[in-house]
Amino acid sequence: MKAVIDRFEGDYAVMLFVPNEIQVDIPRRLLPEGCKEGDWFNVIFELDQGEKEERKARIQHKMEMLKERSKKS
Repeated sequence: MKAVIDRFEGDYAVMLFVPNEIQVDIPRRLLPEGCKEGDWFNVIFELDQGEKEERKARIQHKMEMLKERSKKS
């Protein structure tokens, strides 16, 4: 997927994702330093299944601890 910086508005870059020109506001701080209007980007969204599973396990562990604590009360 490709996107171009259309313009800047305050602390945001207004980016257009092609081919449908979907407009998305991206905080400037997330972009490489020195970006300017007209700069193009390759955009890749990649699922992180490992992170998802790790966080799910942590939440499950916390829920079990809370259940145990409430049984003792």
